[in-house]
Amino acid sequence: MIVSSTTGNVTTIELAREEKRNALNEAMVQDLSQAFTAAVDGGARVIVLTGRGKVFSAGADLSGPVYDETFLDQHVRLIEQIEATPVPVIAALNGAALGAGLQLAMAADLRVLVPEALAGIPAAKIGVAIDEWTVRRLTSLVGAGTAGGMLIGCDPLTADRALALGFANRLGGLHEAQRWAAEIAEFAPLTLRHYKMVFNGDGARDEAPAERVAAMRAAWLSEDVQEARAARAEKRQPVFTGR
Repeated sequence: MIVSSTTGNVTTIELAREEKRNALNEAMVQDLSQAFTAAVDGGARVIVLTGRGKVFSAGADLSGPVYDETFLDQHVRLIEQIEATPVPVIAALNGAALGAGLQLAMAADLRVLVPEALAGIPAAKIGVAIDEWTVRRLTSLVGAGTAGGMLIGCDPLTADRALALGFANRLGGLHEAQRWAAEIAEFAPLTLRHYKMVFNGDGARDEAPAERVAAMRAAWLSEDVQEARAARAEKRQPVFTGR
């Protein structure tokens, strides 16, 4: 489900689960973590993360055990790993990046989007809640107003808008991302590592207050989540009650 290839000092890691729109499950998260470790151990100077097909990632695979704490913990550790990777990471969004898929792109240092790409976090539509890091990092990348629209209003972010806001660094496909990565791979690695650390020091990793952590967990453990799962299986709109 994960395919890695290396050209020069650039390693490209592909989400390769096209039949599921590159939705993430436990096995995929584990393999992705191993791919990042192998790329760094293999001497990659830049890593490009992309998806196969027309979707970067549709998010967590809701047909699997993604509501379990095991998956959530694994995904959080993967995001932390990508963020802490000591070389630049470029997310090449070949299409829609939603939910957990968008979190992967947010953990990257740079983003290249195809013109038809969309970014969104529709967690409020399925009764779950995202963590403090995601809210803070999204706000850092797109501004509070746009972040509020994406999270509270479930509004998707278009590629053009993403470029205007600075979320997208460039518009283009995988080839453009790889070409840029090859250029960056020639730059001083210690300088780039320092820049990564400074940019990631945006407060997104600050400890969340206990009451906000409790509020997030309450959403995941709610009757609304069970209603959303049932509605998905029955192909109907969920009816949320706030319990």
